[in-house]
Amino acid sequence: MFEGQSQAEIETLMKANTEFRQLFYRHRELDRQVMDAELGVLPLDDNTLGMMKREKLVAKQRLLQMYDRAH
Repeated sequence: MFEGQSQAEIETLMKANTEFRQLFYRHRELDRQVMDAELGVLPLDDNTLGMMKREKLVAKQRLLQMYDRAH
């Protein structure tokens, strides 16, 4: 998600902003779960998977907004 940004900047923001840190880890967990579900490792119904994907997208958008405001 933050491929073009410095890892040091992301780490600094995570240390300074609790909400950013929690959202970052939540997004990462959702990403892992969605990937597992799509691979068939994590059995989820389509409705639950769709909700997780939407939550992941909202988290990503919020993280990017927070990053842009910090820089």
